[in-house]
Amino acid sequence: MFGITVRDHVMIAHSFRGEVFGPAQRLHGATFVVDATFRRAELDADNIVVDIGLATRELGEVLAGLNYRNLDDEPAFAGTNTSTEYLAKVIADRLADRIHAGALGDNARGLSELTVTLHESHVAWASYERPL
Repeated sequence: MFGITVRDHVMIAHSFRGEVFGPAQRLHGATFVVDATFRRAELDADNIVVDIGLATRELGEVLAGLNYRNLDDEPAFAGTNTSTEYLAKVIADRLADRIHAGALGDNARGLSELTVTLHESHVAWASYERPL
């Protein structure tokens, strides 16, 4: 299986509901380093997994919809604990929608899997893997 990873970052604010979150129940900020890994069994006709420039652009556009936002105020997240794990899935699903719409080019239709990893810090991160 071949893979290529592109990286960006996003800054958000949010709060959580539930005693398990302790002080994170209060509004707080987070800056995530975001990795998106695209995988396929065989390289395309150009011997690449996906166009790195297009992958980088699309990841940036997905993150722009979240960047500098208080997620507690976003209707799409009403009543949802926007944990790192949950946000990894949101970003992966939004990227998958763009792949299926052709934003990464026709050759990207040969991609088989996408993994999005959000790094909270140098000691903690969460990922979501999904088929394409």
